Amino acid sequence: MNRIGDFGLLLGILLLFYFVRSLDFSVVFALAPYFMLKKFIFFNTEFEILTCVCIFLFIGSIGKSAQLGLHT
Repeated sequence: MNRIGDFGLLLGILLLFYFVRSLDFSVVFALAPYFMLKKFIFFNTEFEILTCVCIFLFIGSIGKSAQLGLHT
């Protein structure tokens, strides 16, 4: 299920770049407190930005390391 991991990693990186406009760790970590309570609406449902980014990056790391739940 490496494709699920790739897709999760891609979504996490794209969301991070879309909202922060950078992939540099120092910039992302410096701007993280400003995005703590920010939300976006997707299909009429509110999601917190940082929570979604972290979940997608976590799915990407699970898929890339073939851990429990995404291995075949």
